[in-house]
Amino acid sequence: MDTASLIRQDAAHVLPTYARSPLALVRGQGLTAWDAEGNAYLDFTSGIGVNSLGYCHPAWVQAVTQQAGTLQHTCNLYYNPPYIALAETLCARTGLDKVFFGNSGAEANEGAIKAARKYSVDLYGPARSGIITLQNSFHGRTLATLTATGQEVFHRDFGPFPAGFAYVPAGDMAALTAAADEHTCAVLVELVQGEGGVVALDADYVGALAEFCAQKDILLIVDEVQTGIGRTGTLFAFEQYGILPDIVTSAKGLGGGLPIGAVLMRGKVAEHMGAGSHGSTFGANPVACAGANAVLDTLDEVFLAGVRQKAARLRAGLEALPHVAAVSGLGLMLGLAFDREDITAAAVRAACEREGLLVLTAKSRLRLLPPLVLSDANIDAALAVLHKVLAAL
Repeated sequence: MDTASLIRQDAAHVLPTYARSPLALVRGQGLTAWDAEGNAYLDFTSGIGVNSLGYCHPAWVQAVTQQAGTLQHTCNLYYNPPYIALAETLCARTGLDKVFFGNSGAEANEGAIKAARKYSVDLYGPARSGIITLQNSFHGRTLATLTATGQEVFHRDFGPFPAGFAYVPAGDMAALTAAADEHTCAVLVELVQGEGGVVALDADYVGALAEFCAQKDILLIVDEVQTGIGRTGTLFAFEQYGILPDIVTSAKGLGGGLPIGAVLMRGKVAEHMGAGSHGSTFGANPVACAGANAVLDTLDEVFLAGVRQKAARLRAGLEALPHVAAVSGLGLMLGLAFDREDITAAAVRAACEREGLLVLTAKSRLRLLPPLVLSDANIDAALAVLHKVLAAL
């Protein structure tokens, strides 16, 4: 079926909640995707950070297909090997103690909010349930995570919202300490604000925040839905900030292309989450967990060192492009700010698509989230397209 036919079918039957590009992708391999007409595209989106190993990585395909032919699902009244192996690996590689598995980043952040409130209410009473988040943050589209998101544009038309959330400017410790009171149970942050423009938090600020939370027994929750699983050059971004959060959320790249979310937490938080306190029908699905195990097996220290090397090469190339005023972000999570107001990220993205390069936007910036398996040749090809597009403006 051709692209035009697929677009017509979509318009007839699918809720129009996405501003889609006029592309219908039908297959992929590595960093290359092909549309319904057979045109090839170099994909620097990873499905918004999901395809961590690119399209159809052999080890991932083998793990998923083998598990799908063995046991595709069982309810959480029973144990199964893939999720247990995944939990063991995540705990061993993060220093955290327990994991809950769900299906998405929003669900992971919902679980983190619940766990933080359960801990605090058990120890300090029901009035201590407030969550502080940062302005310009993004934490999901369920009602609680939408409320936690510190961007008013996402709040329009969907109230009333759950109570108990407050917002402070990123990087402003004075504002945060002023906002924290006897009702505050947790602070929820992204170490790189992805949807907010690919803006990394300052290391000194994060260190001071972690110290403040520890002193007050306010739980520090780090949303690593987009930054985690090697995206920033370490398995999780918090490693680069020298902290160990109380709760960490993960999703996107963890499953390598299948839906999965995870809430990792310290033992002191986990001991308050007993039977019946949380659940998920599809959480800990064996096939999704098998895919995640294949991803983590691939992301060893040698692989991550290669990610850091490729990220440095890509960043240097981006900084040399015409009309690029600044490059933000960490690792292979990068944002490009332009030197003229009439150069819009949306227009650059559309021009790149016409040249066979798929990229993203984040507010006024162009956003790049290439698969972690990218090569030097992939980097050179992407830079060539970007140079051509930007030089013509």
